[in-house]
Amino acid sequence: MTSEKTPQVAVVMGSDSDLKMMESCIEQLREFGVEAEVRIISAHRTPQVAAEFAQSAESRGIQVIIAAAGMAAHLAGAMAAWSILPVIGVPLAAEPGVGGLDALLSTVQMPPGVPVATVAIGKPGAKNAAVLAVQILARKDPALRDKLAQFKAKQAQAVKAFVLPDQAISRAPGVSGT
Repeated sequence: MTSEKTPQVAVVMGSDSDLKMMESCIEQLREFGVEAEVRIISAHRTPQVAAEFAQSAESRGIQVIIAAAGMAAHLAGAMAAWSILPVIGVPLAAEPGVGGLDALLSTVQMPPGVPVATVAIGKPGAKNAAVLAVQILARKDPALRDKLAQFKAKQAQAVKAFVLPDQAISRAPGVSGT
């Protein structure tokens, strides 16, 4: 008998070409033990599906929606318009395009009352969206809060443990090599 956890996070993206970039988000969630409901939904090509998904997300146990899209990137805004759940937007670069700046502006420039927490463009943003979703969930989940604290401590330790080569230290202005 298998016991599947109800997903607490929805990861939606505008097209199947976005999945490669969003795999880092899904994997980051898994590393925290957080299951995600993953869907391809276009704000422009399937607007009714987007609306129904956002409206029903909370009743399915979803607590945070992560929405990723490129170009016009209206998916996160559509999710936020149709749901009272927190929405995290991940702008993605499209080919050809302007490096994701179009998606960034479309995601971050929301009207008052329809907020979208927007992270960086691409893979760094995808990973940060997962961490931000975990931070939101951890407010009410002590075990998840402990995992998050361990994650942050591990990151800090990695920075503290890094040793620059002597050559790099001696060339840095105002830095002593001793």
